[in-house]
Amino acid sequence: MPTLYETLRADIVTAMKARDSAATLSLRTADAAIQRAAMDANKPIDDAMVVTVLRKAVKNLADARAEFEKGHRADLVSANTIEIALLEKYLPQAYDPAKLEALVVEVIAATGAQSKKDMGKVIGAIKQRPEAPLLDFSAVSKLVQSKLP
Repeated sequence: MPTLYETLRADIVTAMKARDSAATLSLRTADAAIQRAAMDANKPIDDAMVVTVLRKAVKNLADARAEFEKGHRADLVSANTIEIALLEKYLPQAYDPAKLEALVVEVIAATGAQSKKDMGKVIGAIKQRPEAPLLDFSAVSKLVQSKLP
C-alpha cells in the first residue's frame, strides 16, 4: 500500500495529465511544504509529517477563507473551499469524539494532572501516544481544558 506522500505525488501527475491547473497548483504547493518540513526537521517524509503539514495548510486556508468572506470575495471563497476539500481527502478521518474523551480522561489520570497548570504535561503525554497523528490538537486542547479544574 502506498504511503500518503506517494499517493499525493501520484495525484500531482494525474492532475497534470488532466490539465487541471488548480489541483496541480494546490498539490504542488502542498508537496513543496512537505519537502520543506522534511528538510527543516532533517527527517525523512512519513505519514505523520504529511498529516501535520496538510492540517496546517487546511487551517491556513480556512483562516484565509474567513477573511475573504468578510471582504465579500466570493471568487476567492469558492477557490479556497475547493482547495480545502482537495487537501482534506489526504487527512485521516476525525477521531471519534467518545474515544477522544476516553483517551483524554485516561491520560489525565495517568499523568496525575490536577489543574490547568498541568495541561502541558497532559498534551505532551497525548503526543507520545500512537494515535497522536490522527488527533486534532486544537480539539484535544479544548477537551483537556474542560476536564481540568
